[in-house]
Amino acid sequence: MPFNLFRKKKQPEQEIPAIPPQETPKQEEVPVQPQEEVKQEPAIPSQEPTQEATMPVEEPTQTVAPPEEQKLEVAEPPSKTYLKAMPLRELSDLENIKNEVKNGNIIILRVTPLATKSIDDVKNAVNELFQFSESVGGDIARLGEERVVICPKTIRIWREKSPTKVSSETLPTAA
Repeated sequence: MPFNLFRKKKQPEQEIPAIPPQETPKQEEVPVQPQEEVKQEPAIPSQEPTQEATMPVEEPTQTVAPPEEQKLEVAEPPSKTYLKAMPLRELSDLENIKNEVKNGNIIILRVTPLATKSIDDVKNAVNELFQFSESVGGDIARLGEERVVICPKTIRIWREKSPTKVSSETLPTAA
């Protein structure tokens, strides 16, 4: 007879003993009660002494008051930083430029419009902006002959390290 993989072996049937109905154990019926909502009260340390607190505790002779909260005026960082290009036409434009930097914006300032009127005014304006950027922790640098970039304190300007050989020639400046 050939071997068949799908053929089941016949197993002898086992007899299951019958349990008479009166012998079956009865489970006690437990009435189900609706659960009441439990209100949790905030944990408040009790004033009653516990077993751990039965030992006498020495109180310090000098009480130390907690330090007062110091309210520091911290300017919130701006939600967005913008790069703005602006011309410097008059010295009165400096206040607007300073406000923009205080608000966290980067300013690329074109000084040519003021330079056509007065070179001395350009020098004074750039010196004032330099002092301002130092006072707020910002950064300022020249971009070519006619532009200056002013950054808030969150931005730093990368400067290329100068070569070790320093020439004795004076470099031309825009101002």
